[in-house]
Amino acid sequence: MTYLFNSSGSWIAFRLGNFLYNSNANVIGWFPWEDNHAVDSSGKYLGTVLENRFYKKSYFAYRGYVGYPGYPGYPGYPGYPGFAGYCSLPSDGSNYTAEELNNIKW
Repeated sequence: MTYLFNSSGSWIAFRLGNFLYNSNANVIGWFPWEDNHAVDSSGKYLGTVLENRFYKKSYFAYRGYVGYPGYPGYPGYPGYPGFAGYCSLPSDGSNYTAEELNNIKW
């Protein structure tokens, strides 16, 4: 499991295998290309992982239809990783808040 934070250091999500979960442990996305770019259940770009940060690029090239992976199930309680500290965003990135990701439905 990899805990993911925004640039403010707030915990917003976690990655487990090829799936992305919000801080409430609900699946919100997956990594169909087995890289660091996540999409939602309809295949729309959701965001990018950079080390332990998750952000949304202002432009992401369409990579084709990715299909639907099915529902991965409940991963269990993820715990609380604490605060990661501040970092700068990439120039083409924007932050998510935990609330924004908690409102995404699979």
